[in-house]
Amino acid sequence: MKHNLKAIVIILALFFVAQIVGLAVTSAYISEPELPLNIERPIVTEEQKSFTFIPIVIFILLATGIVLLLFKFGFLKLWKYWFLLSVWFTLTISFNAFIAEKIAIFLALVFALWKVFKNNVYVHNFTEVFIYGALAAIFAPILNITSGIILLLFISLYDYIAVRKTKHMVTLAESQNKTKLFAGLMLPYKKGKKTKVIAKTASKIITKKTKISVAILGGGDIGFPLLFAGIVMRELQLSLFSFKVFIIPICAAIALFSLFYFGKDKKYYPAMPYITTGCLIGYLLVYLL
Repeated sequence: MKHNLKAIVIILALFFVAQIVGLAVTSAYISEPELPLNIERPIVTEEQKSFTFIPIVIFILLATGIVLLLFKFGFLKLWKYWFLLSVWFTLTISFNAFIAEKIAIFLALVFALWKVFKNNVYVHNFTEVFIYGALAAIFAPILNITSGIILLLFISLYDYIAVRKTKHMVTLAESQNKTKLFAGLMLPYKKGKKTKVIAKTASKIITKKTKISVAILGGGDIGFPLLFAGIVMRELQLSLFSFKVFIIPICAAIALFSLFYFGKDKKYYPAMPYITTGCLIGYLLVYLL
């Protein structure tokens, strides 16, 4: 087991909440297509939607490369302010799905500053739950199910290569942890405990050091299944309150649980191949139902 059962349950619960909140945000912008901050989505035709995964893939590769270079050459302040701007931008979009734009902008700025400069695990995970809904709201309308599936398959292959072969995704995760600005869910938990053994002749205390471990789940592992679920919701015109909407997040969570449960401690795993499998099984169930 990669983490203890309590940590696994909590991280999966946060993952599932992020999916539901993200779908609510996406649903709000399907019926109200205008985004805050005068943000405009690219205009694409129905035929073009089958190929719009290509610029998204290029953007992901470029962004990953830039972040790796920032860490390699020690431009940590630049990373910090890029991270701050990204958090403020995405939180504004997500909050605006539920509250007025001016209030959303202000609250997003407060939480972004709090997250970057006075972070704690509660603020970190609270903001992560909202961040990825903004990305789904932006990109779900310009993709169709075909391009969504291709994107999932590509990201799964890339994740496998980046974790198992080049290992640059491991380097990226460890570098983010050092700066305490991690894009994704993070849950510190204790391992080990003090025990007391009573011998026949005397009381003897055996102490096992308490170790702090961290369960993490990268932002892409949250954002891509949410994006796919948002695409399916929009393409099939599903209501947010329809049971079908929850099938893909449930299947993705089950796949993620299998990774955490059967994975080994202190070993990095590419999560997207598992999550993509869950998403595709979920889509098949949605289609059959």
